[in-house]
Amino acid sequence: MINDTTAGVWFKRVMWLGILANLALALPTIAAPDFMIDRVGLPTATPVLWPRFAGLLLVILSVFYTPAGTDIDRYRIVAWFAIGSRLAGVLFFLPQATYRMFGLFDGIFLVPQLLLLLVAINGATGTLAAKPAGSGA
Repeated sequence: MINDTTAGVWFKRVMWLGILANLALALPTIAAPDFMIDRVGLPTATPVLWPRFAGLLLVILSVFYTPAGTDIDRYRIVAWFAIGSRLAGVLFFLPQATYRMFGLFDGIFLVPQLLLLLVAINGATGTLAAKPAGSGA
């Protein structure tokens, strides 16, 4: 059953927006790390392999988000892991002044995803509980 509550639909939209935002940050970092580092005003990284590797890890992480972006009931644990990894990004980067923007980036997606997931789960559970037993729907 696909969660078709309003919150479920919006959770998936925000999840996909986050995936696309991750890729928009990660792919240029892999292709042109020096340009991206200069563009966002970060300190120079040496060797440049490390920013590229961080971009690769962000691409891989984004791929793992995709099941939750399609069916939050079937892949609820993935949805919770996505929330957890956004929270980890906030907690890791926010206290570090130089890299705070990455914490804020994750926070922008964490807050709505968490709220929408909680409402979607509650809405789907309430919908299922309201159906009579054996209704087949």
